[in-house]
Amino acid sequence: MSASGESPTAMPVAAAEARQLFPRHRRSAGWARAALRQQLVEWKVDIDSEPAETAVLLLSELVSNAVEHGRVSPGREIGTRFALYDSTLRVEVADANNDLPKPRPAGIDDEDGRGLALVIALADRWGTCPRRNGIGKAVWAELKLSGEGPG
Repeated sequence: MSASGESPTAMPVAAAEARQLFPRHRRSAGWARAALRQQLVEWKVDIDSEPAETAVLLLSELVSNAVEHGRVSPGREIGTRFALYDSTLRVEVADANNDLPKPRPAGIDDEDGRGLALVIALADRWGTCPRRNGIGKAVWAELKLSGEGPG
């Protein structure tokens, strides 16, 4: 079930979609950000627009969470999916941990614990769904792009 109360099968068909795998490594968030920026350029989305910059930030948080908390079996990686449909950009990160993310309060001196709070605050919609083709879950966030890109 998604955080917005929708069934996980209620995913729109993407007009454009890209998938990429990353190792469970601290540098993967940076690699994923670069991959998303490159994909947005290919889709002719203004990478300097506020929604695109926000999507890059949210992707970074989701990948960081998967690196920190996700389980990745030998030979398996963290999956990303970027989809563009109806002027909406969806970033999705999957790992093999079935535990759903839960917001938690972060103290003023804490170095982590704010990622999901950022997703909740900045995404137009967000949620979780079962991981495609395997165990675990995917966490996704969507942002409206105001008419950019293919469609």
